[in-house]
Amino acid sequence: MQEFKLQEVRLTNGPFKKAQEADLKYILDLNPDRLLAPYLIAAGLPTKADRYGNWENIGLDGHIGGHYLSALSMMYASTGNKEIKTRLDYMISELARCQDKDGNGYVGGIPQGKVFWDRIHKGDIDGSGFGLNNTWVPIYNIHKLFAGLIDTYNYTGNEKAKEIVIKLGDWFIELIRPLSNEQIQKILKTEHGGINESFADLYIITKDKKYLETAEKISQKAFLNPLIKKEDKLTGLHANTQIPKVIGFEKISKLSGNKEWSDAAQFFWKNVTEKRSVAFGGNSVAEHFNPTDNFSGMLKSNEGPETCNSYNMERLSKALFLDKNDVSYLDFYERTLYNHILSSQDPDKGGFVYFTPIRPNHYRVYSQPETSMWCCVGTGIENHSKYGELIYSHSDADIFVNLFIPSTLNWKEKGIELEQKTKFPYENNSELILKLKNSKTFVLNIRYPKWAENFEVFINGKVQKIENKPSQYVSLTQKWKSGDKITVKFQTSTHLENLPDGSNWVAFVNGPIVLAAKTSTENLDGLFADASRMGHVAKGKYIPLDKAYALVGEKESYVSKLKNLGNMRFKLDSLELQPFFEIHEARYQMYFQTYTKENYKEKQALLKQQEIDALAIEAKTVDKINCGEQQPEVDHLYKGEKSDSGYDDAKFWRDTRSYISYQMSNKKLEGKTLEISFLGEFKVNNLEVFINDKPVEIISKNDKSIQFRVDTFELINLKIKSKDGSRTSKLNQIRILK
Repeated sequence: MQEFKLQEVRLTNGPFKKAQEADLKYILDLNPDRLLAPYLIAAGLPTKADRYGNWENIGLDGHIGGHYLSALSMMYASTGNKEIKTRLDYMISELARCQDKDGNGYVGGIPQGKVFWDRIHKGDIDGSGFGLNNTWVPIYNIHKLFAGLIDTYNYTGNEKAKEIVIKLGDWFIELIRPLSNEQIQKILKTEHGGINESFADLYIITKDKKYLETAEKISQKAFLNPLIKKEDKLTGLHANTQIPKVIGFEKISKLSGNKEWSDAAQFFWKNVTEKRSVAFGGNSVAEHFNPTDNFSGMLKSNEGPETCNSYNMERLSKALFLDKNDVSYLDFYERTLYNHILSSQDPDKGGFVYFTPIRPNHYRVYSQPETSMWCCVGTGIENHSKYGELIYSHSDADIFVNLFIPSTLNWKEKGIELEQKTKFPYENNSELILKLKNSKTFVLNIRYPKWAENFEVFINGKVQKIENKPSQYVSLTQKWKSGDKITVKFQTSTHLENLPDGSNWVAFVNGPIVLAAKTSTENLDGLFADASRMGHVAKGKYIPLDKAYALVGEKESYVSKLKNLGNMRFKLDSLELQPFFEIHEARYQMYFQTYTKENYKEKQALLKQQEIDALAIEAKTVDKINCGEQQPEVDHLYKGEKSDSGYDDAKFWRDTRSYISYQMSNKKLEGKTLEISFLGEFKVNNLEVFINDKPVEIISKNDKSIQFRVDTFELINLKIKSKDGSRTSKLNQIRILK
């Protein structure tokens, strides 16, 4: 199975075309010189504009520039827009200038990069999770540049991009040349994106085996080996740290013929899609994989599935589909495309979503070009530039129609053009019209989705006999002539889909489309993000879960009560359900609890008390850090040495044999005490606590926490040191309490 070039597919009117156009405007609103500034600074060249703020000047400097190359490349391939091409060529020429200035093949925007990389080259390595030598995910960062340069060459044929990335790859090989395998694996404990995939791509481009050997060498074995053994060790891991590694495993396995690695990638995909993904295709809570048997944390959180995760799960699904020629991978790809990816951009005002909460009556935040430089902005500008990638695919001679999206296909090599006219999901049909230079015989394969009912295919109005089953292709073989029309008709129905943990929370799904209810437009604090570090989180008022709409009665009645209003709208008592991808700038409810009439009052009373207890502790909290979680730690300027992090008993932790430090805020001096809570074996005799460089005394202690006075400090620089070099107890959470 092979993909068509993006140049061969064009979107026509519909929600995907509209999303592409909104993305195009956002891409053009970004200033290339501001994105290039970190690279110029690192190369010692004068900048032409100030670098962007937000994540682009607190450690991830340059990462959006790499994504920008990918987005420009794919948007140019998808649209032919000349301004996009001009920008892409300019970006490449400036990066070449930076690389030439450095002289050894390196180019990057990482702060103090030369000092940092020199330490790595010498084997001075201290890292875990998200900090490598107290630098924020530097290999993840430079992977974005590798990927952007490779995309520029693959999608547009830019030879200068190829030259730059080969030099950069050779620099990286020299960087790690003196390191042992153990030292390399130590580096890979820190999030590193899909750097192994990039070296596999370099092998594809050059056919030089040193790149494939490097790709294998920089694949993290501690993560790979359990997957090979079919062991589920994912719970508690930072989700988007893992998915790109698996894309690399899959690509390397395809190039090397390593079946173990291929099986590992398939095991991971199956685990995530079947056990860890919610109805709209997303996964994770606060960026981490939650327990497969308990989604309650996700239901309560304002940090639901992350868009980057779905971006990478789509990439993995595409790779597996093309490699295995298995149409079932498209079922997940399609579900996620319509419900998460399409919904992750404001279709009218532009802006990308980081977290999509499934907490009832919460909402999402949208990025802005001048304020928001998050990872999900980087993947966001890519997501909506490449919708044409899997609408169609092909073998040597035959065409496969995979998705019902209005578009045109021009397979110049074979002299075949195809136009697809459809209003799906608003109408359950699609029309395919062939335009051929000459009549010719080939197989036209049309995907029969697993959700489609009463699936029918007509050729020039004549119904065809179908013996295929859902999740297969209907293969039509004949001598086709220009003007032939193939019509596909089907039915969809609405069903309830439980969360993977089997709890009593359900979503309404019609065909592949997740339905939700718009519930309110009040208290949408920070709806369009400011430049703050955590501006991507919807921090507005929580509506208690016991105030959410619930389904009461016999389960069979929930769907039967739906009244079809047409145009994918459904009436459910006082609510109106509609496709989730249509709901924007509003609070919404996607998941509903189900109750029998007999247990409704009892269960609601219990839920109400749980909400009171949870909201009470948050009301007393001025600031908090979940130790061992990336976002809260980076937000609080984490630094440390000889520190490890992990996940035990559904809680995160961090310890140290040297020190860890954070910066916290005690706004208006509302906080009176600082509380540090611990997991597991608890001891305090081997640690010291400093606030603003002065040692502080414990004022209270219980079996799992210690407290300190902070009522005179508005800015708190907190440092926790091991007294004697032994490992401290596991810190779980730090709170400033009123």
